[in-house]
Amino acid sequence: MERPRRTLVKAIIWNINGLAIMSLVGYLMTGSVGASGAMAAINTAIGLSMYVLYERIWSRISWGRVNA
Repeated sequence: MERPRRTLVKAIIWNINGLAIMSLVGYLMTGSVGASGAMAAINTAIGLSMYVLYERIWSRISWGRVNA
C-alpha cells in the first residue's frame, strides 16, 4: 500500500507538468495569456483532486497486485 503523502507528491509533480502543457496549449488556442492561465489553473485544481482520489481508491484494491 502506498502512503497518502507519496500519493500527494506524485499528484503535485504530475500536475505541475500538466499545468505547463495546458498553459501552452491554451495560449496557442486563444492567444491570451490570461485565458490560458485561467484554463490551466482550473484544469490543474480539478485534475489534482481527481488524481489523489483515484490513487487513494486504487491503493485499497488488491486486484492485480503481486506480493513480493
